[in-house]
Amino acid sequence: MHKKTEAGSMTAVTDKKDPKEEAAGGTVEKISLPRAIHLVPMDHIDGFDVRPGFYEVNGATAIPGGVNFTVYSHNATSIELLLFHRQEKEPFAVLPFPDHYRIGNVYSMIVFKLNIEEFEYAYRVDGPYDPKKGLIFDRTRYLLDPYAKAVTGQSQWGDLSALDHQYKARVVKDDFDWGTSKQPLLPMEDLIIYELHVRGFTKDASSGVLHPGTFEGLMEKLPYLLELGVNVVELMPIFEFDEMQDYRVVDGKKLYNYWGYNTVSFFAPNTSYTASTEYNREGNELKNLIQVFNQHGIEVYLDVVFNHTAEGDKNGPFFSFKGFDNNIYYLLTPEGDYYNFSGCGNSLNCNHPIVHQMILNCLRYWVTTYRVNGFRFDLASIMGRNEDGTPMNKPPLLQSLAFDPILGDVKLIAEAWDAVGLYQVGTFPSWNRWAEWNGRYRDDMRRYLKGDGGMAQAAALRIAGSRDIYEVSARKNASVNFITCHDGFTLYDLYSYNEKHNEKNGWNNTDGAGDNCSWNCGAEGETADEGVNRLRRRMMRNAFCLLMCSRGIPMFLAGDEFCNTQFGNNNAYCQDNITSWLDWTMLEKNRNMFRFFQYMIKFRKSHRVLRRNVSDGACGFPDISFHGEKPWRGQFADHERYVGVMFAGQEKGKEPEVIYVASNSYWEEVAVLLPELPQNMAWELTADTWEGRTENTGSVLSGNTFVIHPRSVMVWVGGKAFKAAT
Repeated sequence: MHKKTEAGSMTAVTDKKDPKEEAAGGTVEKISLPRAIHLVPMDHIDGFDVRPGFYEVNGATAIPGGVNFTVYSHNATSIELLLFHRQEKEPFAVLPFPDHYRIGNVYSMIVFKLNIEEFEYAYRVDGPYDPKKGLIFDRTRYLLDPYAKAVTGQSQWGDLSALDHQYKARVVKDDFDWGTSKQPLLPMEDLIIYELHVRGFTKDASSGVLHPGTFEGLMEKLPYLLELGVNVVELMPIFEFDEMQDYRVVDGKKLYNYWGYNTVSFFAPNTSYTASTEYNREGNELKNLIQVFNQHGIEVYLDVVFNHTAEGDKNGPFFSFKGFDNNIYYLLTPEGDYYNFSGCGNSLNCNHPIVHQMILNCLRYWVTTYRVNGFRFDLASIMGRNEDGTPMNKPPLLQSLAFDPILGDVKLIAEAWDAVGLYQVGTFPSWNRWAEWNGRYRDDMRRYLKGDGGMAQAAALRIAGSRDIYEVSARKNASVNFITCHDGFTLYDLYSYNEKHNEKNGWNNTDGAGDNCSWNCGAEGETADEGVNRLRRRMMRNAFCLLMCSRGIPMFLAGDEFCNTQFGNNNAYCQDNITSWLDWTMLEKNRNMFRFFQYMIKFRKSHRVLRRNVSDGACGFPDISFHGEKPWRGQFADHERYVGVMFAGQEKGKEPEVIYVASNSYWEEVAVLLPELPQNMAWELTADTWEGRTENTGSVLSGNTFVIHPRSVMVWVGGKAFKAAT
């Protein structure tokens, strides 16, 4: 029971810090009380002194002497603040917001003498119930603050008690010391992105870390990342998510929503990813990771999911947004049902002003409080849909993110499609600010590499930076090139399986993409045939060599560099086991593959002409040119499977660079005539995937003719331009 609100005595409030109040409420981080002394009315609710709060500061924030709680709802008729002792299911105090604590649709209240380390909180919200209008208020539900900075009720991975979805929030002290830390601010064309899952990267014992499956475990692998040479780590979702969604046991194996593409709270890090308990300092381990990685020149990007939430459809859980303003936060049909452009039950109403504001506030928070360097937006095309679900020409949210000053140095990368067929690769609303996952690069290069006919022209264009897609709109650094990512086969599996093998997911192998453009090289799955295994390794080298020699931003999946496998599972979203975890024993077994990846990364870094147009050309050659078995081709015939792409350029004050990338996806060797170099220059072989050589071969052509082996790639450099990349 809560006590009726009573008007209290007049109380003086100043910005002077009382040590007792500071100990009770925590340090002041972002709120300062007025310098002038004001006499303000004090109310008393359920044993607590309260007064109107700071309406423009969302969420719960410690201030001298107490905590400020601010929350909003457009359609609510009343809101109650619930206070819980830690891990208790019933509140010890219920504080309704008095009517005069509401301005517009915002409710704000300071509760005095609260120790943030001794309570958790939630809300109850009352309002109209009319499902056909999307109004489904239910004052019996405990609701998680949409601006919660830390979430409790799900802190231990795989906790069955979390199935009741009784989430509560904690107040967080933002006292991390960034010192004089600076961000790398890497140019877009210099990025080499390494996509990984925080838990799966080190969870297996073979990782050898002290804190497996955590941010700290990832930190322990920093020397490895530096040795490999990548300069960006892209973390699959680390916002608090519900791994227990669709939890089930199949053939004795526990299956979870392991990937994390089902957000519970957009402002809170996943507490199960920490090596130690961080009560009221949630996020410090992640902040330390970002700080140290940045100090070593590695940027950290977050894979963010603003297209749907873990609340699902009408049959899904009800724990936050549904209870605050269901018809505002979600895209609803005229009948009040959920549009499902995400394939996960609901779709966020991103361009509604309230949701738009929340997403912008969220990204600003992660940039200012965590110093995040970039974001990859899952199913980003949903973020460009109107409230009726139709695509917008100039989506207000996407435009705001493109021009927001706080996000000015942050990389924005869109997965430019959604789950129901809206495909915007090359047409995503960008304002020359957004980059895109280039799905065309993945599909065309996979088909070309495995030897499909009619793909030579497409392959040449993808290597050249997808000029047919992006140069029409003069977009720079728009293409994020990839052949593998978390969604689909690993690189090893791409050349080990013709078909997906997702039986262990429990859906009779009906889930996951059916068309993978893969090739098993003659045997499905593991084989003792060394000829097949040699071919598979060569196909992997071919793919990575071309990725590193393509204009655009390269990205690859963690573990590809040492032949990590998912045993043919191309949709391992539920596999919290060795299927998805990296098996680090494969690193020693496939050390030569690692060295090849390492070499090609260094090679790319050493030759800027591969990364961008540095001039109109050099040595009489244009910036980019296409070549067949004989030099100078504008258009490839459907039967051709040999592609030569030459880059030429000269930076001011430096020697010219000429690089010829030769790729043969044909199953027989091909004799090739190279373009004629100027006098005193010669072609030097710098990479050959046939045997995977990782050092300069010293092979210099006496003329312009060479033979390329079947299904292999060679890289030639004009002699004067070559610089060792070892």
